[in-house]
Amino acid sequence: MSRRRALLRYLAARLALAPLMLWLIASLVFLLLRVAPGDPIDALLGTRAPEAARAALRSQLGLDRPLLVQYGQFLADLLHGNLGASLTNQEPVTAIIGTSLPASLELGLTALLLAAVLGLAVGFSGIARPEGRLDLAGRLYGIGTYALPPFWAAMVVQLVFAVWLGWLPVGGRFPPTLLPPTGSGFYLLDSLRAGSWQQLSGTLRHLALPAGTLALLLSGIFTNALRLNLRRALASDYVEAARSRGIGERQVVLRHALPNALLPVLTITGITVASLIGGALLIEVTYSWPGIAARLQEAIAQRDYPLVQGIVVVVAALVVLVTVSVDLLVALLDPRVRF
Repeated sequence: MSRRRALLRYLAARLALAPLMLWLIASLVFLLLRVAPGDPIDALLGTRAPEAARAALRSQLGLDRPLLVQYGQFLADLLHGNLGASLTNQEPVTAIIGTSLPASLELGLTALLLAAVLGLAVGFSGIARPEGRLDLAGRLYGIGTYALPPFWAAMVVQLVFAVWLGWLPVGGRFPPTLLPPTGSGFYLLDSLRAGSWQQLSGTLRHLALPAGTLALLLSGIFTNALRLNLRRALASDYVEAARSRGIGERQVVLRHALPNALLPVLTITGITVASLIGGALLIEVTYSWPGIAARLQEAIAQRDYPLVQGIVVVVAALVVLVTVSVDLLVALLDPRVRF
């Protein structure tokens, strides 16, 4: 079987498993919401509301139906792309996600880019002298940033740069004195498209602290991954063979060792996207960033079943899409991968 056919079969198998994974995740979140302590009626009306009003609202929302009937309706709506309406304000879940998701994607992608640049630079800096000062500093940096509690790091960065120094805003996504850019929901792109320096400057100033904090926390992953894989590549037989042919050390590192060391880092990038969800929640809450993670936290606190289910399903679909894309890209770049 040719490699192309094997690659297509591998991609088809991954894509075929994606709906099963999404079904399992959707079913799990549906069940956990129903067995978790708390009642959405209490969140909407309070615990002292008359029983008649509570029963009427429960019937109106369909929460009085048997659990299997609710589950079947949930799956039927999901298959038709209907995520329902929020229990708190009856706004369509798709509209809420469409408003909040661009903010989280802009924050996450910016942080991921900064983390990759910073982490790879630190990881590569100590390769000239293994076990030297730079290598030791890079190792400590990778371990330290990875071990930092996100909420603590966010509060410290916020305290230093926003409160003490006053260089950047404390929180929010855009200056309240300006009209935000309109269009795609990605303020960086929309402000560039509009050609407004004020909007771009305001967006960057508000993005700097949350994206920088999240990038700092994620950069240690890239530092450790590149450092370990690069050292392994430099000790391999093909690198020793390149050195024996008289190739300079710089060319050996850049042309032979580094490309092979970056392939595992690419795989880790896909895994890091999933870890962005947990880290972004604490970052968004600390910096009052109006993203999908903050909305998820609010929805859980309000027992807003449709909103929680919709956010989890959409985020899970994005994670599956990214991981499949990264696996396919690694398979295309690395001929050693077998299916």
